[in-house]
Amino acid sequence: MTDVLIQKLTGMLDQVYPALDTGWLARELLDAMALEEDRPGPPAHQNNWDESDILLITYGDSVQADGEKPLHTLKRFLDDCLKGTVNAVHVLPFFPYSSDDGFSVMDYRQVNESLGDWDDIRAIGSGYKLMVDLVINHMSARSRWFENFRRRQHPGSDYFVEADTGQDLSDVVRPRTSPLLVPFQTEDGERHVWCTFSEDQVDLNFANPQVLIEFVGIIRFYLEQGVRIFRLDAVAYLWKEPGTSCIHLQQTHELIKIIRLLVEHHTPDAILITETNVPNRENLTYFGNANEAHVIYNFSLPPLLINTLVSGNSRHLKTWLMSMPPAQMGTTYLNFIASHDGVGMRPTDGLLTDEEKQALIRCMETFGGKVSYRRLGNGDSQPYEINISLWDALKGTEEHGPDQWQLQRFLCAHTIMLALEGIPAFYIHSLLGTGNDHARMEHTGRLRSINRGQWQLDALENELDNPLSHHGKVFTELSRLIHIRRSQPAFHPNATQFTLHLGLKIFGFWRQSMRRDQSIFCIHNITDEVQQVSLADINLIGTDQWHDLIDGERIDDLSGCLTLKPYQAVWLSNQ
Repeated sequence: MTDVLIQKLTGMLDQVYPALDTGWLARELLDAMALEEDRPGPPAHQNNWDESDILLITYGDSVQADGEKPLHTLKRFLDDCLKGTVNAVHVLPFFPYSSDDGFSVMDYRQVNESLGDWDDIRAIGSGYKLMVDLVINHMSARSRWFENFRRRQHPGSDYFVEADTGQDLSDVVRPRTSPLLVPFQTEDGERHVWCTFSEDQVDLNFANPQVLIEFVGIIRFYLEQGVRIFRLDAVAYLWKEPGTSCIHLQQTHELIKIIRLLVEHHTPDAILITETNVPNRENLTYFGNANEAHVIYNFSLPPLLINTLVSGNSRHLKTWLMSMPPAQMGTTYLNFIASHDGVGMRPTDGLLTDEEKQALIRCMETFGGKVSYRRLGNGDSQPYEINISLWDALKGTEEHGPDQWQLQRFLCAHTIMLALEGIPAFYIHSLLGTGNDHARMEHTGRLRSINRGQWQLDALENELDNPLSHHGKVFTELSRLIHIRRSQPAFHPNATQFTLHLGLKIFGFWRQSMRRDQSIFCIHNITDEVQQVSLADINLIGTDQWHDLIDGERIDDLSGCLTLKPYQAVWLSNQ
């Protein structure tokens, strides 16, 4: 291994572990990643994506069939129904777990037997870019490591964060209302352990470099199983330092840089995505200087887009879009409007007023949604996320309630997402138009279960084949839009984007391919009324031939108007 890589690693490690022999630690990390040869990393600012990339987010058991392991069923569903539509798949945690639908991992190197085995995971990775969760902030209180912690045995005896209840931890940012410190009995008596998310999710101690070495070994193991995209779950909370907020600390950013450096030298086309459900300005810091996350989630998009479509006012969505910096080459955004979690409210801080947030919450509750809260430093609680399926979130408007435009509004939301700068990600239940699962929520007692339903494959296929079913209508039209999107150079994740100013009832933006040979004007009526848009205001170049990619209609009179039905979208292209 070259001295250059050792020097880079050592410089980063010095920022995290100033009291240690970081030269030794750097070599331990290289050994854990099995970087014994002189492997160069990728060129700077290399894009490992293009306009054809579409990500599906799913649990391993979201689609099931009798007598078959769910991961095998998922692979059949992907091949039979989504081949050529999506080319990347995020299989949410498929490891043995004790709570939180997989995010309380008991063993990072095993596949939950009820789902399948590593052969099933490798099979998915052989046909699709495979994304997995690196649940790096915490693990199960029932894991072997934590059992060893309680017994004071290795490995694990010093792998978790202990704290003194007398310390002032009032500045610690919390995503939950549960206690931060949880007492556990150990061989040395009662110890209070840091639990950012729940008493079953005990926080790992990265101040112990052995924990970092363990995780680098886990990452290498995943790469060997065909994983190419890593989602760093809850990574913002990774480093604990009493007296601080314990979120976004510099040590956390340095650890992400270290992981990226090691990963890209092992597998140059691998991608890191940081999961940081925080206000937009804070979220953007995880790009670093194009040396941390390759991709960050656009967490502000889901609540702002839902708010736009139920209010009929694009002001906040437009203001946010104008403020978003173009991602450097080698970095981009992950655009999503639904996921296995709820619709985060923290990313609206500074974007929506408190009154607008409450109006959105009331509307979502009217449509069957629920609200989860987080604990503030002063002991008060604040809305953290809205738990609702996207299909039901868009069933009407704040003013009029449920209406006849649910399907059109739902499709409009996804048409916007597909065209924005970044990589589009579809949660499986949005791609299928699945509604609120109140029965599952009541059964589990967890609000997030409202959007974590499961389909029997035969029932699902019947719905998708039924032209009268809204599930079939959603799936057919979204698949068609995806296929259109995947062949447009102007929709490359890093292609130029500018916001258009067409009034508050229209949301529009312009994309231009990196070769500047294709322009697409993306125009959306975000209201339940017919709207007209002057083509002169769009400023189409008169020497080009323009047509709508969505319905194929040609635009011959550039002095005329576009008449848009409620929630209609057009992609006006010169190619």
